[in-house]
Amino acid sequence: MNEYDSNRIFDLVATIGFKKTTTKKEADCFLLNTCHIREKATEKVYDEIGRLKKDFKNLKKPLVIVSGCVAQAESEEMTKREPYIDMVIGPQSYHKIADLILNYEREKIKINETEFEVISKFDELKKIHNSFSKISAYLTIQEGCDKFCNFCVVPYTRGPEYSRPFNQILEEAKILIENGSKEIILLGQNVNAYNFLENNKEYKLSSLIRELNNIKNLKRIRFMTSHPNDMTDDLIECYADCEKLMPLLHLPVQSGSNRILKLMNRKHDIKYYLSVIEKIKKINDEIKISSDFIIGYPGEEDGDFNNTINLIKEVGFVNSYSFIFSPRPGTPAAKNKLNDIKINTERLAKVQKLLEDIQYKNNKKQLNQKCEVLVENKLAKQEKYFGRTKFMTPVIFDIEKCIPGEIVNIEVSSINQKNLFGFNKANKVFAA
Repeated sequence: MNEYDSNRIFDLVATIGFKKTTTKKEADCFLLNTCHIREKATEKVYDEIGRLKKDFKNLKKPLVIVSGCVAQAESEEMTKREPYIDMVIGPQSYHKIADLILNYEREKIKINETEFEVISKFDELKKIHNSFSKISAYLTIQEGCDKFCNFCVVPYTRGPEYSRPFNQILEEAKILIENGSKEIILLGQNVNAYNFLENNKEYKLSSLIRELNNIKNLKRIRFMTSHPNDMTDDLIECYADCEKLMPLLHLPVQSGSNRILKLMNRKHDIKYYLSVIEKIKKINDEIKISSDFIIGYPGEEDGDFNNTINLIKEVGFVNSYSFIFSPRPGTPAAKNKLNDIKINTERLAKVQKLLEDIQYKNNKKQLNQKCEVLVENKLAKQEKYFGRTKFMTPVIFDIEKCIPGEIVNIEVSSINQKNLFGFNKANKVFAA
C-alpha cells in the first residue's frame, strides 16, 4: 500500500512542478513515506534524516516531509525532536500535499497535518490521473481496520474501515490499464472487508473482481491483504469462474496456536482457518496459500510454537512472511512482557527454514514443466527477461523477442529457492 501511496503523492506534487530525481543532492524536496508495522520504524526515520543532514551539510536545505503511518503515530513529537523536518503528513491527509507545500513555501511555518479525512482524500485523488503504471499495478480499494488485533497499529494510524466508491475504483483501474497495466493488485488493510452501498445496492470485493474480470486488456487480478473472517462464500466462488483471478491467496494466520490467537484478539481459531482453506480448495484445487507469521508473541510457549510449525506443514504455505514480534506503541500487546530474544531468534530461523524448504520443493516440481509467465521487463545489460507465474514466483528466462505485458509459455530448466529459470523454445506468445 505504501507503494500505491507514494505513486499517488508523486502524481499530486507533479501538478505543482516537481519531478523525480535519482540523485539525492539534486532534490529541492525530500519525502519519506513511512510504514509503522515493523520494529523500530520511528528510529529508521530519524536515521534517514540524519543521513540527509550530512548529505546537505554544505548545500541548500531541501524541504523535508515525513508522510505515512509513522508520521501519524509520532506527529506531535517528530518536529520537536528533529527540527530538520518541515512537514508531517498522515496517510489520510496526503491528498493535500500540493497545497501544503505551497503554503509552506509562502509562510515558512512547520506543518503538522494528520487528520483522518479518508473520504476527501479519495475524492481529490480521483481528479489526478495516475501517471505511473507498471505492468503489475497496485490499486487501493479499502483502508483502515475495525478488527483491533492486539499487536496491530493500523486502526490507530489508518482509522476505521473505509471502502472507496465502486465506480471510482473502476475508473482508476481503467486508467491504469490504459497506461499499460496488465495485472491489478487490489489493496486494503482488510481488502476482503470491502463493502460499498449505493442506491440500495451492495458492492463487495467479489463485485469488483467480477467487473474487472470482464475488462478485455486486463490479464490478471490479485488482492491482498485478507482477513480469514471476511472470506465469504461469494468471494470464494470467484475462484471458480473468474479466470483472471490468480490462484494464490494471501491469508494471514499469524500463529498456529489457538491460545496465542486468542491473546492476539484475532477472532478466529485454527479449525475455522482450515475450514476456509478447505472451501477454497474444493472450488479450485490449484490454489496455493501464503501467510504471515508472528514469532515470539508475548506468552508464546514451546507448545504454541510447535502448533505453528505443524500448521505450516499441513497447509504447505508458499511465499510467506515471518518475523519476530515487535511491540507497536499504543497497542495492547505493547504492555506485555517480551519473550526471550534468543529463543525468538531460534524459532524464527526454524520457521523460515521450513518455509524456504516448502518453496524450494514447490519450485522443484516445476523443473522441465511449462508455466505461463506475465512478462514485466527486460533485465538490464542482459538478453533475458523477468516475469512472474500465476503464483507470483519470479521467473528469469531467455526468449528471442517479447513485449512486457505479454503472457509467454516458459519451459523451466533450473530453479533455486526463490526463482525459476527457463526459456521459450518456440518463441510463442499466448493470446490473452
